[in-house]
Amino acid sequence: MATKASRSAARLMMAPAVILLLGWMLVPLTMTLWFSFRTYLPLRGGDQGWTGFDNYVRFVTSSSFWPAVSTTLIIVAGVLAITIALGVLLAILLDQPMWGQGVVRILVIAPFFVMPTVSALVWKNIFMDPTNGLFAHLWRFFGADPVSWLSNAATPSIILIVSWQWLPFATLILLTAIQSLDSEQLEAAEMDGASPLARFFYITLPHLSRAITIVLLIQTIFLLAIFAEIFVTTGGAFGTRTLSYLIFQRVLESQNIGLGSAGGVYAIILANIVAIFLMRIVGKNLDT
Repeated sequence: MATKASRSAARLMMAPAVILLLGWMLVPLTMTLWFSFRTYLPLRGGDQGWTGFDNYVRFVTSSSFWPAVSTTLIIVAGVLAITIALGVLLAILLDQPMWGQGVVRILVIAPFFVMPTVSALVWKNIFMDPTNGLFAHLWRFFGADPVSWLSNAATPSIILIVSWQWLPFATLILLTAIQSLDSEQLEAAEMDGASPLARFFYITLPHLSRAITIVLLIQTIFLLAIFAEIFVTTGGAFGTRTLSYLIFQRVLESQNIGLGSAGGVYAIILANIVAIFLMRIVGKNLDT
């Protein structure tokens, strides 16, 4: 049992790291809040003084605000649905004994380590190019006209690109959870005559609930700030402008750091609302 002196020594040794971590998080947040209440024009005179909630009102009353929020939520929901559904299937497949299993697992996980800008460029130029892309050649092979993916189906294309990047992460987490499943339960269910679907829905899927919860929470946090894929592929056109991209555009167009900071505060609020919603819906699985 730890003594009072050992606990004090532990707190003393941890203090520098805790202070550094708090400073790393709180200083940018404090500066964002400070600038959101001011008119700061770095190329036109610098700090113009206190403006109160004017930046917040301007940002939220913009005709682009709510469409950007809805686009953000649609992309997040689409990516989560694809990565979790395919992640479960891939995890079950990779858990089966096969030749070259280790190599296959590495290949499945590899896309997660590709830079977002690089993967977006690959999808844009190699797969989705309406003239020379692989999809265009495939369409022509079947006698159909090529699809201009990034203009006619821009949002689904972004969802596809981002899902390809995050599918390895979901697969890795879910595969780890499946490998911890007691095989005796599945064998007993099989001996009792349970079908493969019944074993999946009544044994495997409940066992994966905690892992699915972790995937939902972690991916949502990062997906709410999606930017690079949109910047490289569509530039925010064709209905793909998310909240983070709208903040970038507002700062770039108006050169107003205060307006962009107000947008950043709205993004933080949205992220917390979504996180609280997810924790209330699925977070209870972490306690079971």
